Amino acid sequence: MHDAPAIARDRNRLQHSRRALAHSVSPAAWRRTLEFRRADPTVAIAVRVGRAGAIVLVVGGLLGRTEIAGFAALGSLAAAFLRYEPYPRLARKLAGVAALIVAYTALGAALGVAAAPIWSQVVLVSAGAGIAYWLVLVFGITGPGPVVMIFAAAGAAGFAGTWADAASVTVASALGGLVGWLVAMAPALSHPHSPSRVAVARALAAVSATEQQGAESVPAAQAAIDRARETIALTPKRRVDEHVHELAALLDVAEDTLTDQEPGRSRRDDFARLEAELRKVRSDLRTPRTKTPGSPPVTVPAPDHLRAAKDKALWFSASRVGLASLIAGTFAVAVGLDHPLWATLGAIATLQGVNYGHAVQRAIQRLLGNAAGALLAAALISADLRYWPIVAVIVVCQMGAELTVTRNYAVASTFVTAMALLLTTIGHPGGTDIAAARVGDTLVGVVVGVILAALTIRPDDRHHLPSAA
Repeated sequence: MHDAPAIARDRNRLQHSRRALAHSVSPAAWRRTLEFRRADPTVAIAVRVGRAGAIVLVVGGLLGRTEIAGFAALGSLAAAFLRYEPYPRLARKLAGVAALIVAYTALGAALGVAAAPIWSQVVLVSAGAGIAYWLVLVFGITGPGPVVMIFAAAGAAGFAGTWADAASVTVASALGGLVGWLVAMAPALSHPHSPSRVAVARALAAVSATEQQGAESVPAAQAAIDRARETIALTPKRRVDEHVHELAALLDVAEDTLTDQEPGRSRRDDFARLEAELRKVRSDLRTPRTKTPGSPPVTVPAPDHLRAAKDKALWFSASRVGLASLIAGTFAVAVGLDHPLWATLGAIATLQGVNYGHAVQRAIQRLLGNAAGALLAAALISADLRYWPIVAVIVVCQMGAELTVTRNYAVASTFVTAMALLLTTIGHPGGTDIAAARVGDTLVGVVVGVILAALTIRPDDRHHLPSAA
């Protein structure tokens, strides 16, 4: 006898997946890819990423090691992660990110030296993608995600033919990671309060937004205040000064405003002014106070990574990424694409979406951005530029990606794709056909990612439906 409720649930899930797939080709989904979101200013982050990349590429060129300079640049991309973390936490997490990039570079290099069949490379790299994604989720690593690690592995697999090659690319990646870490941590010496200032600015913006968005936005604003308090609490004791107390007092004012039914226009205007000031590199602003400066210290609990590691939802997400990478890579091999490991990147990037609607948006934007970036890279490759002009373009692309990634992922993907293709050809030039290969592999990856996301969509995920838009 059939279980009627189970049959009904299966039918509802199938209908939900079918509607989700239909959304991926709807005009509304494609229109959303053109939207530019309001985002936090990212000039400082863009400069630090560009500076890290420029240092390693210039040093590689001066030393005459242009063939491995690209791997050093990939290591330096550690500086693109964890943009809002307080410095004590950033130091630990960023070291872990750099170590991951180095480890995946070494893995790819070992596969190349072993002349592993492409099928086994796809299997191992796909497993590595799932593991990297799981680590990113467990340790709360924000930023580009595991695509950087997988791209490093794919590049090293194609480059390393001997153990000497494997050693050189691994060392280059490690040195690049060290440079990325140093560049990201350098502002801790001159501007130690920058993370706290940005966190408070974001909290003020969230509180101000409640005036237009209503009561439903209050929990998000309170969460922003809590995050800002946590960031301030992580300020090293030797760095706690009057300005830190001012920032804590300003959060008290913001929390009072959040619970005050009639806060008054003047306080909202103060928030708008102070938000702009807090994003500048200054420490002399004066904050309005309603309480005594120096709120009681906030106790920051240690992250429970062990508990997160046992979270079944995280295991499911990581397994889904690994499976999508495996399917995309296998299909790319089966149809004879030149760089099947690149197909995994499109699948990974798609499944990093926070919900199905976001995943579809990322998939479309990545495809459009890859096409535009491939055209740009093809034009530059055909121009037969020498090493130094290519370095300049790569640094500009790194900075462009960081400036636009939180505003429009398609534009950011344009810069990322051009940068990736130029890094691939730097030191050992290739033809423009590599650009077309990138688009083909990306198409495979995003299609697989969208289909798998639709088939595994959560029953409560309805962000893609018109009523939830």
